[in-house]
Amino acid sequence: MALKAAKPYRRKRVPDPMANRDGNRRRVLSYEERVLWTTVTKSIAPLREPMPAVAEEARDVEPSAPASAPGRVTKPAPFVPPAPARPAPPPLSPLGRRMRQRVARGKEDIDARLDLHGLTQAEAHGALLRFLRTAQARDGRLVLVITGKGGRGDLHGERGVLKRQVPHWLSLPEFRDLVVGFEDAHLSHGGEGALYVRVRRSRG
Repeated sequence: MALKAAKPYRRKRVPDPMANRDGNRRRVLSYEERVLWTTVTKSIAPLREPMPAVAEEARDVEPSAPASAPGRVTKPAPFVPPAPARPAPPPLSPLGRRMRQRVARGKEDIDARLDLHGLTQAEAHGALLRFLRTAQARDGRLVLVITGKGGRGDLHGERGVLKRQVPHWLSLPEFRDLVVGFEDAHLSHGGEGALYVRVRRSRG
């Protein structure tokens, strides 16, 4: 039997790492080309914006209220009750027919008299307030306030004004603690130019 001749040994070809798939050798970039490529890649903007940093998100979060220390009891604010409203004074009450007749006939005493003739409004207002306070402090029940009827010869024209103003003053809150009621006096005591004033008893 004849022996076959051995095939000659062929060395495998190692692929060139610088060559492309088609076998052509890859061209090496020059220094100028590498600088140009680096510049171009740095100028390209990304398609999506980068996510914000965690530190920036933490700054937007409001700080929470500090927790109370363990075992420490927070006392509530003390309750302050509102001041009680001052009760409104009762309505003014006139003397009444029977008492007015008794005063006109002299059977009911007049405890004090005040004549406002010749006074200005400011003077008359202060004088009337002091007069009623004094009458109340002395437990007076009924007083007579003379305002005058008014006329051409009035001093500074105040008498006619006082005739209108005094009933208004007696209705004000500052006088309501002093006055129970009032009405025009009898002719024997001045008629329309004077007022009977009932004094309220002192609460003290």
